[in-house]
Amino acid sequence: MKTEYVESLIVGGGQAGLATSYFLSQRGRPHVVLEKASGPGSAWRDGRWDSFTLVTPNWSFRLPGAEYEGDDPDGFMPRDEVVARLEQYVARYRLPVQHGVQVTGVRLLDSGGFRVETDNGPYEAANVVMATGLFQRPRRPGFSADLSSDVLQLHTGDYRRSDALPPGAVLVVGSAQSGCQIAEELNLSGRRVFLCVGSAGRAPRRYRGKDTYEWLSLAGFLDRTVDAFPSPGLRFAGNPHISGARGGHSLNLHQFARDGVTLLGRLIGADGHRLRLAPDLAANLAKGDQLETDIVNLIDGYIERSGLDAPPEQLPQWRHGYDVPIVEELDLKRAGINTLIWAVGYTFDFGLVHLPLFDAYGFPVQQRGVTTCPGLYFAGLPWLPSQKTGLFLGVGEQAAHIAATIAG
Repeated sequence: MKTEYVESLIVGGGQAGLATSYFLSQRGRPHVVLEKASGPGSAWRDGRWDSFTLVTPNWSFRLPGAEYEGDDPDGFMPRDEVVARLEQYVARYRLPVQHGVQVTGVRLLDSGGFRVETDNGPYEAANVVMATGLFQRPRRPGFSADLSSDVLQLHTGDYRRSDALPPGAVLVVGSAQSGCQIAEELNLSGRRVFLCVGSAGRAPRRYRGKDTYEWLSLAGFLDRTVDAFPSPGLRFAGNPHISGARGGHSLNLHQFARDGVTLLGRLIGADGHRLRLAPDLAANLAKGDQLETDIVNLIDGYIERSGLDAPPEQLPQWRHGYDVPIVEELDLKRAGINTLIWAVGYTFDFGLVHLPLFDAYGFPVQQRGVTTCPGLYFAGLPWLPSQKTGLFLGVGEQAAHIAATIAG
């Protein structure tokens, strides 16, 4: 099959790949974006439930050249609008995206540049930008294979809506952002819900007159770099639970318990219909409570240092979760649970790149997305160098840097 040559090849047609394409187009640099799905933004299109909304406010949607300018800056964009905006972005700027092309490998050529293998034939490129995102593989524990086959197992990326599930109760495993949003939706739909609680914390939706996300942005929290953590592995912890649904609101596990959700400790083993649970519910609830306290203290400190006029506020102090009995074994059949939703996140996998450019965690070694291998870049991940480079808020800034580097 004939090899096609292009100066720059972008792998992935999500917001990072499209933003990089936008800046290369503005500079008149020839390039191609390869996207495996049938349209841009496959993670939003195919990997989110029907009622999904962004948990970040609309004003933070800062795709370069298509920044949000609507009449609801403090609202939360639904999934279908995110997808539509990405489609409009490609059409408006005539970005050279090729859909339905799966990249299978990226290798360095002895003569310089790269050979990119795809299911549609090979490419050669002087530059390759990996914009495949941080969440490639749904995570499941090995013991998931030990569950009875009559229990439907889904990952959060496969869940769509309550009425698409079999009748009966639902067990959600994981209490970070997605797990809590799905558990709340199922409970509101009338399902009996069990929730295995991990160590992810929570953040209030609003505090002292502003959305918490705005406070964190103003205070520089989203500009943190990896060296702010005592261990580099902590940068991959689950996102705090919070919701943009129904206009945006706080999520609180104690309130879940009050509203009828059965809280459990971490799931540590399975055998048929029987589950083994860690007796750590109270400890995990305390971690969630502590994160909210830490965030509130950070905002209070910023307000005081800045001399801002923002009246003090006392958040509700729920305690219902601490009264929940500790359960160390659960019989799914006896509890009426026919569906288990794994909400334990994703693992990243950059195995397409056959080069020794990754740290002990499998994350690319780079400076602002620029690797030590000339011509190879990573875009759209958090911590390139700050947390916000993985968000709509900061993706454009990092994409601009990569395009400028390619343009020389």
